[in-house]
Amino acid sequence: MAINRSELVAAVAEKSNNSQKAVNDVLDAVFDVFATSIAQGEKITIPGWLAVERTDRAARTGRNPQTGETIQIAAGHSVKLTAGSKLKAAVAKK
Repeated sequence: MAINRSELVAAVAEKSNNSQKAVNDVLDAVFDVFATSIAQGEKITIPGWLAVERTDRAARTGRNPQTGETIQIAAGHSVKLTAGSKLKAAVAKK
């Protein structure tokens, strides 16, 4: 089972006694700050819950799976999410 964004917004709005629009606006702002900060190479840490950081991937050689031809894969960036202790403890209880 998965929870989608609208279900998340509704649940947070109910728990915080705020409107869904207010919660949705805050969620948009949080994701905007995450994207901007991570793109600039900054690490975001919410102690006990999660850490998000940009990682670098080196250039490497790969193979085209259809032709078997060797190709060069350019260097790039990725995102790494690390669960914190509170999140790990919550999962372990289930």
